[in-house]
Amino acid sequence: MKNIPLLLMGCGGVGRQLLQHIVSCRSLHAKQGVQLRVVGICDSKALIVTSDVFMMELDDTVLAEVCRIKLNGSSLLTLSNNGQCQVFSNAEAMQKVIDIAGLLGKSTGLAFVDCSASSETIGVLSRVVDLGCCVVLANKKPLSSSMVDYDKLVSYTRRIRYESTVGAGLPVIASLNRMLSSGDPIHRIIGSLSGTLGYVMSEVEDGKPFSEVVKAAKSLGYTEPDPRDDLSGMDVARKALILARLLGGCMNLDSINIESLYPKEMGPDVMPVEDFLLNGLPLHDKDIQERVKMASSKGKVLRYVCVIEDSSSFHTVATFPSFFRCEVGIQELPRNSPLGRLRGSDNVLEIYSRCYNEQPLVIQGAGAGNDTTAAGVLADILDIQDLFP
Repeated sequence: MKNIPLLLMGCGGVGRQLLQHIVSCRSLHAKQGVQLRVVGICDSKALIVTSDVFMMELDDTVLAEVCRIKLNGSSLLTLSNNGQCQVFSNAEAMQKVIDIAGLLGKSTGLAFVDCSASSETIGVLSRVVDLGCCVVLANKKPLSSSMVDYDKLVSYTRRIRYESTVGAGLPVIASLNRMLSSGDPIHRIIGSLSGTLGYVMSEVEDGKPFSEVVKAAKSLGYTEPDPRDDLSGMDVARKALILARLLGGCMNLDSINIESLYPKEMGPDVMPVEDFLLNGLPLHDKDIQERVKMASSKGKVLRYVCVIEDSSSFHTVATFPSFFRCEVGIQELPRNSPLGRLRGSDNVLEIYSRCYNEQPLVIQGAGAGNDTTAAGVLADILDIQDLFP
């Protein structure tokens, strides 16, 4: 039986769903000769860890209790020490995590899984990967921070997986890696990478007011509690940056031209969310409506997309470094293109390369949701099983 010790950072929706997937797939993984042994779980305030990281695990009863506590909005600090597990506060937690990584990284191995949404995990990730641990990411921020941090993590090619940072469970990173490793240079990617904004743009296409569509998306649970987190375009920009860097582009977030769907004077630090929804958003209805009509007169539709393009001349063989431009915002696209036909909250990517020059490779499917994202993380964990004894 292949034994994979696992330490999880982040117990939000994706982290909890991952724990539930691990429990529900026990029999399936046993048939595949794999056992996932959860030795520790972190939230922003505490770490719960098994008493013996070499021999023991947090059993399914404990995992269920962790999920229950976190669903109720409580901290892992509410759990108590017992013979099976120990609880450490934030002051001690990170050092304990490093200690565990040092113990397991060079012996049995450790899958270090980041399902948080925090930039504060970057330093820990840098430490644990040096200690021989594998890293699996759903958190976009470590790979969209500085080039130094990015280069450090991806230099351990065999020991890092991050499929779920871009398209949840969609095979985006894997497909691009296969193309690049086969010598098929990718010169353009255009994609709708926000289920929220995909839904919004396809609804305004039908003539519905922009403000009403955003409110509907919020009521359906498509947006963050403050829709400006989606409307800013920053989440799409982080995903686009990860893809551009994968293609060989040396750039940072400030290199990307990002179109926000609200002005700075309506930002979270200026206007409360209720005021924004009631009084701010409707001010943009006319502008969006006119842009929709203008696109329609040309036989096109509006989509909020990222565009990543090799700005050097296109090559028949892969050349490095490549010079990529990257922008995020509303584009007019042909109505009959894969992106033009997009309806609802799916993610869609059109990938153009030497082999897919006239007809792009198209990847489409649910690109968000805790269940889908957690399934992608689990698949990444299983993908590194050959690195464990």
